[in-house]
Amino acid sequence: MTTHLMAKSTATLATLALVVGTMTTVAAWAQKFPITNEQRQTATEVANKGVPLSELDANAPERYTIKQGDTLWAISRLYLKSPWRWPELWGMNMGDIKNPHLIFPGQVLVLERKDGRATLRVDDGKSAAEPNTVRLSPRTRTELLGDAALPTLQSNLIEPFLTEPVIVDEAGLSAAPRIVSTQEGRVLLTRGDRAYARGSNGVALLDDERLQKQFRIFRNATALKDPTTGEVLGYEAQYVGKATLVRGESTADVQNKDGSVTGAIMPATIDIVAAKEEMRVGDRMLPEPARELRTYTPHAPKEVTNGRIVSVYGSAVVNAAQNQVVAINRGKSDGMEPGHVLAILKDGARVVDKSDDARPLMKLPDERNGLLMVFRTFDRLSYALILEITDGVRVGDRLTNPR
Repeated sequence: MTTHLMAKSTATLATLALVVGTMTTVAAWAQKFPITNEQRQTATEVANKGVPLSELDANAPERYTIKQGDTLWAISRLYLKSPWRWPELWGMNMGDIKNPHLIFPGQVLVLERKDGRATLRVDDGKSAAEPNTVRLSPRTRTELLGDAALPTLQSNLIEPFLTEPVIVDEAGLSAAPRIVSTQEGRVLLTRGDRAYARGSNGVALLDDERLQKQFRIFRNATALKDPTTGEVLGYEAQYVGKATLVRGESTADVQNKDGSVTGAIMPATIDIVAAKEEMRVGDRMLPEPARELRTYTPHAPKEVTNGRIVSVYGSAVVNAAQNQVVAINRGKSDGMEPGHVLAILKDGARVVDKSDDARPLMKLPDERNGLLMVFRTFDRLSYALILEITDGVRVGDRLTNPR
């Protein structure tokens, strides 16, 4: 049950965001998550402005009750031709809605049109009483709301990619600690097994309170190349499981048959605590990253952006469908940031003009084929989720600003 006051003075636009990457309830995290200066600035800049009526979808509903399973992207798609512009559409009073990360199932959205522009607000309860509403006083009402705030998109589509796939440089993975032996000569490892590991490049894998003890295990660093230049932009390592460091690497004296003593390396001891795939000797270990609270506010890049799709994650084919994750050849060094929305362009076909006796070759214009949103960035590469497409997306397809 959540109590909130409604119906105050002039509405101020607020930015909506997705809270993911936590094992704690989304709503509980969101209550602690601050509104960023950038989000507040965006809200201020477009306060009371709304979007032109020409930007509304022809079938935009006058009222909409948020349902369990809805996403902010899907709702924005109901109202807007350009759903990434929802901060301009969403008119909420920040005095009433203390945290715009908390948008719940059960709330009713009302579309308002005025002076050629449109805004969207949460119903203030002055109209017909809503279901699951108990009026406690003329000024206060209590609603039965969902257990979690509304996400930007289906969080299960991207949450595994926030920590599992990792982009490294060529030397990064080769310098990481590695599994060197198993118990009883086992070839494959899975959850519950014990194994042994060593550091690399002369750096021992130590059991120290100050050091990381939780590791993710990777293999098969695959080169990701720029589709245009062929340049290697980074290496994508395949996530296979997790391990806990039980005992650090050390040395031991080994007595030989002749009674002499030889120094020997005693590898570190690890326990496999999670397995996506079976692990084996040679797999590499990287410290488990701290779990982060991330927000995603879809928006178009401010600068002109041109890129290409580099790969389709987890697929041996070159085609990608809606809700699949792809790697693109633009990263932090190119100004990419989580939330950037890019348009996918399909290359126009090369055809012969058969109506011309000379039969000249023609190149048809590139056509927009859909949208994707960047959700994780590295130096020269980013992961993005395909939000909507009209046809199959291929490795090498061009990306540009959505407008």
